[in-house]
Amino acid sequence: MASGAVWGIDVGQCALKALRCRPGEDPDKIVAEAFDYIEYPKILSQPGSDPAELVGDALKQFLSRNSVVGDRVAISVVGQAGLARFIKLPPVEAKKIPDIVRYEARQQIPFDLNDVIWDYQRMGGGSEEEGFALETEIGLFAMKRDAVFRTLGPFLKADIEVDIVQLAPLVLYNFLVFDQMQDLAPAEEYDPENPPESVVILSLGTDSTDLVISNGHRVWQRSIPLGGSHFTKVLTKELKLTFAKAEHLKRNATAAADPKAVFQAMRPVFGDLLTELQRSIGYFCNLDRAAKISRIVALGNAMKLPGLRRYLSQSLGYEIDKIESFRGLTGSQVLSAPTFQENLLSFGVSYGLALQALNKGKVHTNLLPREIIKERIVKRKKPWAVAAAAVLLLGCSISYAAYSLALGTVDPGAWKDAEGQSTRVAADANRFTTESEAAMNEFKATDQIGQHLVGNVEGRIRWLELLRAVADCLPQAKNPPPKAGDPAIPIPDRNELHITNLECQQVEDVSQWFVGMKQWHQEGADAADKPAGGAPAAAVPGAPAAAAAGAPMAAATTGGDPMGGAAAADAVGAAADPNQLGPKGPGWVVCLGGHHYHNADQRNQGAEFVRRTLIEGLRKNKVLLPAGERGSEEVSMSELGITYPVLVNPKRVYQEELVDPNIDPDTGAPGGGMGGGMPGGPGIHVGPIPGNTPAPGAPPAKAAGDGPAAKGTITVPRFDFVVQFCWQPKTPAERREAKKAREQATTPSQP
Repeated sequence: MASGAVWGIDVGQCALKALRCRPGEDPDKIVAEAFDYIEYPKILSQPGSDPAELVGDALKQFLSRNSVVGDRVAISVVGQAGLARFIKLPPVEAKKIPDIVRYEARQQIPFDLNDVIWDYQRMGGGSEEEGFALETEIGLFAMKRDAVFRTLGPFLKADIEVDIVQLAPLVLYNFLVFDQMQDLAPAEEYDPENPPESVVILSLGTDSTDLVISNGHRVWQRSIPLGGSHFTKVLTKELKLTFAKAEHLKRNATAAADPKAVFQAMRPVFGDLLTELQRSIGYFCNLDRAAKISRIVALGNAMKLPGLRRYLSQSLGYEIDKIESFRGLTGSQVLSAPTFQENLLSFGVSYGLALQALNKGKVHTNLLPREIIKERIVKRKKPWAVAAAAVLLLGCSISYAAYSLALGTVDPGAWKDAEGQSTRVAADANRFTTESEAAMNEFKATDQIGQHLVGNVEGRIRWLELLRAVADCLPQAKNPPPKAGDPAIPIPDRNELHITNLECQQVEDVSQWFVGMKQWHQEGADAADKPAGGAPAAAVPGAPAAAAAGAPMAAATTGGDPMGGAAAADAVGAAADPNQLGPKGPGWVVCLGGHHYHNADQRNQGAEFVRRTLIEGLRKNKVLLPAGERGSEEVSMSELGITYPVLVNPKRVYQEELVDPNIDPDTGAPGGGMGGGMPGGPGIHVGPIPGNTPAPGAPPAKAAGDGPAAKGTITVPRFDFVVQFCWQPKTPAERREAKKAREQATTPSQP
């Protein structure tokens, strides 16, 4: 069971420092309940020492005097063993930050991510508006996997469950904000242009020095490879002493026989340390020109070296505070202990670890391997899983015993007749179900045959109905037949359309065809003709000829596309907008190609004549069709499935030279009456009429103005057209069902 207390254990190069804390009544304070300081017989980096053995012995000594059962344990790792990067993100959605950080981790960490353990955290000072993170700084921290397990090795061997692994510079940052910057303004009031004053932590360790600079919201850190052992090493070299004697002399330099010689020997290390500090602080000031450093806080037992603090303060130009107590730490029993007071400067890391374990630190990243966390979760849940399995097994056993006892009280003979009867009833029910399913399958097979037969009977007449509908929409279908001796009507005045070809193409979705036709579709029959490209539909005689009328479907539109040319080609594969006008679903695209000579009336010629006759008829006509025993019935175009007729890309009227149908070809004299006929005749033809009309897509034989007309010929204005419409055929039975449904919908319901 968790006790609520935490241990912060700092495994240093010279000693093991541990501090046990728990939350205090004041949120700005924590209570120190116990501590331990165990110095190794040798420095871990000293030649001939075994770090794993020395740390293991220290942990055994620690466990002999303290208990960690039920407490959370946090340990530190020296800054040189890890990697820290601070990344400024552009404005980005807050929910996408993990993906961006994962990408940045691959760029910033110079190792395979499978070989490292890494974590990240959003630093303070940023803001979030409408789901977007602004001025966001991310702290990215990593450590090689083998180094983490090497650090955890002595703890695993000593059966100490470590909950948090943190880099020492980040631990010092937590200590700085909590203990030394208690009057820090909230993150919402942070102004990057005018940040609060920054404080420097200088933690002088045995082999390295951690330099941390922070204004409470942003942090910058660097590890300097100089520490207290370098003073010892220079003494062994200059004064010809053993390492142990040099270490003793360094700690008691003022009591030496010749203190001046001691300090003179250590002078190069003083200079090197000062140079590194000046270079690091200068680099930070160049990175953040708005930063203002107010003071330096010194930590580490090496800072007790006489004259070091004053030398650095004078050389760096900043006041260096000497920590004599921790403002956020209470607990008189620990704070008043002589060993704690003597080594106070070395407990900063342990203090910071305890803060993070108590969730009072600014940084909460954790480099503990995920597999260890998963293993512990499974281990903690195993007893519950075993208990649940045991309870389930017990419940099943009790249930089995209860049913067994109940079964023992039953007399099988008393239920024999009832069981036999129920078995017979179940067998009869199964037999009836099987017979019912067989009869239903037989009915479905017969019904399907009938549907095919009816469909074939009704389906074979749909093409006849289509041809009848198209023929009835031609203007000549409404003209009375000419009488013998009647004067010939001039060709440009004849109400005739000549259909030279009819083509059909089946498509899976007619909406794709309509996407290309929409530019020429007009709702009103009297809408002004506006052909593509801005050219008028009708032109004065003598205008250049356009593409031939009567072209087949593939040639009547640009690019040979039966779906309406380039516009339809652009729309292939695109689903039609359900909110837009147009047909939908499978069907046929019918293409009518032809021409007419009705171009004498300026108000009703060219494309306008096609719209007022053929297009209007395909929209509104009703066709008289046979209806079996009922005689005949009128069917509208929409009931036949004919919708959305379109005059495709109308061209100009041009002049064509024709053989005069009113001239006797043998004598050259006028023929008289209507007997001469018209080129191409009034009906529907598939393909061009030989000798009368040009081939599909070919230019006119001779345009007006090219020379005098040949004998027996006339020049008439001609307009070529292509009309397409959607045909989704409906059988007579389907039309009758739809009509019946409409009548029922319009009939008011009886009260």
